[in-house]
Amino acid sequence: MPYVVDFENVSTSGLESSPVADALAGLRANEARYYRNKYDHVFTVSPAGEAPEVLDRVNRILSEERDLVISARPLEVTSFEVDGFRMAYVFYESGLSVNVMYGVEAGAKRAVGFKLSEGMEVPEELADRFKFARQKSKLAGTIRGTFFVIKGEY
Repeated sequence: MPYVVDFENVSTSGLESSPVADALAGLRANEARYYRNKYDHVFTVSPAGEAPEVLDRVNRILSEERDLVISARPLEVTSFEVDGFRMAYVFYESGLSVNVMYGVEAGAKRAVGFKLSEGMEVPEELADRFKFARQKSKLAGTIRGTFFVIKGEY
């Protein structure tokens, strides 16, 4: 069942099995606040099993672009379009968030972003391949993030 993420009253609903559930909930709320403030978009997530096409799309891009497979269990996903960008998010049990920003127009920006919840270790599959920058968030504490540009067509 879809869940509207509330960034004013942060909840771990759907994320309880994560060892960093509170931080992951803060990270998810941080994303919800961003999309509400910038695009007036309501950030709604679903259990990963209810929207396998979103997870399949993200996994395909990770695999084909960088030969990456995320080992953590996916908990929630969302997919939406705002301002000419097709967005997809996967929130993993480990505390990792992966987002795909795909500009619909030819030549538009296209990238995959990784954000690590406060308190989680860098996943083994990302550790030797990416450097992470730190960002402070009132909702999520210290977020570490990185990204890569998508070169293919999806």
